[in-house]
Amino acid sequence: MEEPPTEINAVTLNCWGLKFISKLRNERILEIGRQLAQTDPQPHIVALQECFCQEDYENIRRETRFILPYGKFYYSGAFGGGLAILSKWPIDESSIVPYPLNGRPTAFWRGDWYVGKGVACAKIRYGPSKKQVVEVFCTHTHSPYEGGQPNDSYLCHRMAQAWHISKLLRGAADRGHLVLAMGDFNMTPMSPEHRLITAHAPVRDTWRVIHPDSSVGPADHPAEKARRRPIPTAEFNIQENGAASDGPYCTWRWTKSQQKLLGPGKPPVTVPPDTIDHKGKRLDYIFASSGDVSALNGGWVVKSTNLGMMMRHPELGCSLSDHFAVEATLAFHSFSSSSSKPINPTPTPPKPSTTNGEAKQQPDNATTMSDKHVHNGTYLQSPTPSSVRDSKSFDCQLLAFLDLEREQQLPTTAYDDILGIIHKYVAREESQKKWRGYHFFGSLLVTVACLVGVWWSPKNYVSFILMLVSSLSLVAGTIDGLMSLLFFKAELGQLKEFEWEIMNAKLNATGAAMSERAETVVEGGSW
Repeated sequence: MEEPPTEINAVTLNCWGLKFISKLRNERILEIGRQLAQTDPQPHIVALQECFCQEDYENIRRETRFILPYGKFYYSGAFGGGLAILSKWPIDESSIVPYPLNGRPTAFWRGDWYVGKGVACAKIRYGPSKKQVVEVFCTHTHSPYEGGQPNDSYLCHRMAQAWHISKLLRGAADRGHLVLAMGDFNMTPMSPEHRLITAHAPVRDTWRVIHPDSSVGPADHPAEKARRRPIPTAEFNIQENGAASDGPYCTWRWTKSQQKLLGPGKPPVTVPPDTIDHKGKRLDYIFASSGDVSALNGGWVVKSTNLGMMMRHPELGCSLSDHFAVEATLAFHSFSSSSSKPINPTPTPPKPSTTNGEAKQQPDNATTMSDKHVHNGTYLQSPTPSSVRDSKSFDCQLLAFLDLEREQQLPTTAYDDILGIIHKYVAREESQKKWRGYHFFGSLLVTVACLVGVWWSPKNYVSFILMLVSSLSLVAGTIDGLMSLLFFKAELGQLKEFEWEIMNAKLNATGAAMSERAETVVEGGSW
């Protein structure tokens, strides 16, 4: 095997490849494959989401076969999870781990339950040593259809999915392997789901390592408003905030009249860099660990991060996806000789304090930017990054990773918040289970009443109507009865498992003694 790499280039991209729904899918997917093959620096590991059609996966593989000769397309659910992993190095092991809480079949128009969302896992060996393995986790969590508001009934799903993937990441890190978690996580930075992953697993958000003061949501997000930052421009959101979705540079977020300006033979349409961007946000992430520092005599640090796949289709003029790609370069770093002395660390993400359940950011140097960067409450250009990524700064970053591994836990109040979300969702699902059961028994009564009515019906057309009502009522009631008996009962069981794990983690975080746990009353399988 060739010498182990000193750098690993990772890319994640939501391809927006929904069959029959995504526009110009075939043309865009082919161009995505071509652009991946031309990316500089060349990617070593690529994670794809919303690549639902195997034909699309094969088209991308065909274009990237010389730089990414290994790959895996993952099957799950009725229509597939849309996940794929490409690699420069061989994939030793592979699996797909479904999420226990994964949407609702009743919301068939949304499709999350039917695609069987989960985590695509791959073990990739990049060197001969036992610990020279990177475990890659690619995912696409439940979409925030209800805007991520406090009454969002899908919030519990995303919290459970964040908890589930964090356990997978933690296990991989415990094996001493480098961990890469990539994908469309459908969460904003420093949100409860985001903090759950970075607190429960020894990984860090690579973008915030380089840009610790980047935004925590779109300009109108409550947590971002609380930071009192000027409204960003499109260029600032790309360079500093990593807003890979919903920004004005993406043509699929334009109005229909604007999209009509694009097409074969039409002049290119540009977006001024100083365009105010209210909606651009970050949903796509690359989380990374440091690997086994003691076994490898060093660890992996974040050298750079940026957005990619921002080019337009050369003929159609449209963006290649409704998301831009997120790219990160990890560099292997050994401690310098001066690292034995305390070093002033490079800026690290501020630790959030919670006030009324909302993350509150500490003030940073963004408020003291020179006037050339701010005008009329808008960022005009991206400031020069403050962190100088030299040997000492890599030392500090590696030390920060090691501190993260030693101090992994959420504050007790965070566990209470998660338990509150679980209890609220349990109450909703128990109510749904009950009423759907009532509907089943009610449909039986309606069916019997209609059959009796047919017996006494004086005319044929009345009998036909009664039989039609009877059949439709019985079908609808049977579906709801099966949902109550099978789906909702199974989901409530998974919620009990999730609740137990959170309560157990809370006890671990508070340092409860084993004797105290033994005296704790166990009810319904929970502490």
